[in-house]
Amino acid sequence: MALLQIGKSRQGEIYLNGFNGVQPSISTNGNLLEEKARKILNKKAFGYIFAGAGSNQGIQNNLEAFKSYKIRSRILQGVEWPELTTNLLDLKLPYPFLFAPIGVLGLAHPKGDLELANASKITQTPMIQSNQASFSMEACAEILGNTNRWFQLYFGKSRDLVESLVNRAEISGSKAIVLTLDTTLLGWRCIDLDQAYLPFLRGLGLAQYTSDPVFRKLMQKHISTASNSTKRKLPNIFDLIQLFNSYPDTFFNNIKSKNPIKAVSTFLDIYSNPSLSWEDVKWLKTITKLPIILKGILHPEDALKAIDYGVQGIIVSNHGGRQIDQVISSLESMKTIKKTMDPSFPLILDSGIRTGIDIFIALALGAKAVCLGRPYAYALAINGHQGVIEYVQNMASELSIAMSLVGCKTIDDISENLISI
Repeated sequence: MALLQIGKSRQGEIYLNGFNGVQPSISTNGNLLEEKARKILNKKAFGYIFAGAGSNQGIQNNLEAFKSYKIRSRILQGVEWPELTTNLLDLKLPYPFLFAPIGVLGLAHPKGDLELANASKITQTPMIQSNQASFSMEACAEILGNTNRWFQLYFGKSRDLVESLVNRAEISGSKAIVLTLDTTLLGWRCIDLDQAYLPFLRGLGLAQYTSDPVFRKLMQKHISTASNSTKRKLPNIFDLIQLFNSYPDTFFNNIKSKNPIKAVSTFLDIYSNPSLSWEDVKWLKTITKLPIILKGILHPEDALKAIDYGVQGIIVSNHGGRQIDQVISSLESMKTIKKTMDPSFPLILDSGIRTGIDIFIALALGAKAVCLGRPYAYALAINGHQGVIEYVQNMASELSIAMSLVGCKTIDDISENLISI
């Protein structure tokens, strides 16, 4: 399928559709998607997607960092159709952005990751498949075909499981492994805590695990733990039904086998790995030939150490403000890190992107590309993969128009001298 039209043609499409009585299915203002999604999703589902750590100040820091910059345009540069393509780790991208990994997308839409895979294929926007997905990487691969994608890895306590996940990612067509470093423990997320809600306890977001042969073997070692858990007070009937529907077997087989309980018990036991170290990164490089990208780096010394360990890219990210309250913004961190790095080393900015203008600012400060996050999950909730497609169109269009008005013919023309504080 041909790439979607952008820039002025996207505007024309919207206005002409409006003349025929058809309005966009999602707002063209990325900041307004959250408001609509809040009305659509149930309180717990929305809370999990929206939640930041503590008082949510980390989320605000990300947003405020972008607001502190102004754009200084150049005129009479003769730019009608800017070129938005860019190269990233030997991949040619139609736009300088990817879909960030978001766990438990089934909370946003029943077909979550599958709908995102559809949008990824149609727009050719690479999808970083979540380790905490609602559908397996193989199920998504059937939809994605040859579309570029990466796999996000959480390095838990079982190296055998890590190796199995990486091997499956290679076989299913992933072009890189994105090792997430900042979630060795769950952050203190007050919204989820006040609602006493963790989707994994309902068996949600575990598709990469329950489809894995090594994980299934590990489950059998937790039979006694699972049996003991049934002696505790049972969840409410709706959560219980959700739990027994979550495992890939029939509802009645799951009740008989208690596999959903075993799966949750095993996951909770091996997911968190606070002892993760640079030696684990070194080991990871020995089990795969895929490029390794480290996600969650905020400090320039960590960025330099990552290069010493031979990784191929860095995603500067504070996990969308979900891990540490009052954390430094990803944008501010990237600006500092960029000054210490070889200019050719690829830095990807994650956290805080809401508009095409945000993308422009991130690129001006040295990002090779950015990750789109929560807003695409909201678009998914509003109108499935079509909502995500429109979101991609809108982001690319706003970026294209800004480049034309500022005088940038290509992504490489976007530089720091075009913005100011």
